[in-house]
Amino acid sequence: MSAPTRSPPTQAALGILFLIMATAFFAVLDTSVKYVGAFVPVLMAVWFRYMFHAVVVTAVMLPLRGRSLVRTAHPRFQVLRGSLLLAVSAISFVALQYMPVGEFTAIVMITPLVVTLLAALFLRERVSLLRWVLVVGGFAGALLVVQPGGNVIGWASLLPLVMVFTYAWFQILTSKMARTEDPMTMHFYTGWVGALLSSLVLPVVWKAIPDATTFAILCLIGLMGTVGHFLLILAFKRTQASTLTPYLYGQIGFAMFCGWLVFGHVPGPLELIGIAMIVLCGATASWLTARDRRLPVDPPEA
Repeated sequence: MSAPTRSPPTQAALGILFLIMATAFFAVLDTSVKYVGAFVPVLMAVWFRYMFHAVVVTAVMLPLRGRSLVRTAHPRFQVLRGSLLLAVSAISFVALQYMPVGEFTAIVMITPLVVTLLAALFLRERVSLLRWVLVVGGFAGALLVVQPGGNVIGWASLLPLVMVFTYAWFQILTSKMARTEDPMTMHFYTGWVGALLSSLVLPVVWKAIPDATTFAILCLIGLMGTVGHFLLILAFKRTQASTLTPYLYGQIGFAMFCGWLVFGHVPGPLELIGIAMIVLCGATASWLTARDRRLPVDPPEA
């Protein structure tokens, strides 16, 4: 297999800039979800996120792409992928009501480690000793984040881990489909699958939106998710995943800043140690994956 083509410095810098912007947008999305959850059911926020995504992507891209936008060789996989991301969003939107934004984001960042674990157990991929050490270190860091501060108790403590395993399967499926499917087509189906499925439960959970500010925040959630994914596409078109991977973990910093700004939350010393362990182990594992397989590892968004 030939070596990957090195991106020109200007294009690589643009790719990094777009990725950093995407992580900032996703941090704002998660913070908005946590805030608005005090006023409306979280499944309403899920519906706004996906309907906004579906309508905007269709309005912008369909005139440009025409029928090629909806052409796919694997419609069943598109539905499965969209359903997995919808499940990730629903679980994470609920989890954010019980966890600080920064700690939640840090736990989600063990996804590359979970991908390694699932690939070894179910896909029979060979995993080096270093990768196993990174997996153990990342999970140890996650335990430090969840347990010592006492912010998550009972069943809610399981939500981030359930979300991470679901997101890992989404990442594995995405990496397989990206070999044959247009990223914008995947982006289109992600929005509409999520919008249509969430519309099925909307009549059950719908509650009157209390004021214009709440409505604006719900729209902001949709905007942040949609534009954030556009920025990801632009980033990965301009440079290699191995170049971008170290910058993914900037999302933890953005999330901690947003959590402090909006909710006044500052992680404790043990939580900070756990976050540092996750960053070190997760960043190393995702960089190794990107280097060896040249597969993009997306930052998490709720």
